[in-house]
Amino acid sequence: MNQAFRGEWPMVSGTGARTGPSPGEDRALTPFGARSRELRRERGRQLKHMAASLGVSSAYLSALERGERGRPTWTLIQGAIHYFGVIWDDADELQRLAEMSEPKPQIDARGTGPKGVFVANRLAREYGGLTDEDLEAIAAILDRRRKASP
Repeated sequence: MNQAFRGEWPMVSGTGARTGPSPGEDRALTPFGARSRELRRERGRQLKHMAASLGVSSAYLSALERGERGRPTWTLIQGAIHYFGVIWDDADELQRLAEMSEPKPQIDARGTGPKGVFVANRLAREYGGLTDEDLEAIAAILDRRRKASP
């Protein structure tokens, strides 16, 4: 498994360094789409062959990877796991990445008070302008909060 994904940002194996889009990586890709593309390249396979194996069009699979079609279905995820021939941790990783690939996530700020609602709205409005460093800083805050929670 190239990257471990346990709800936090993927880590570069053994380095402890967070990964963001690597140079030249398509920022439009979802986490599932990026990993799917990586697995295809590692195995020398093309998107059109994967799409045919999964019983979907190349256009649909490409749009799914780019977050233009919502989160992948359980059936498609299972098909991808079978297509790539991955098991155990790698299969779990694909499932988790798919769960975190909703291209338009929603934040329920009810009950967080005026400041919470304000921050949620501000984040939604300004998200597209955040840099990789900004995203890593936000992820680090969330990672610390989860580790501190029982």
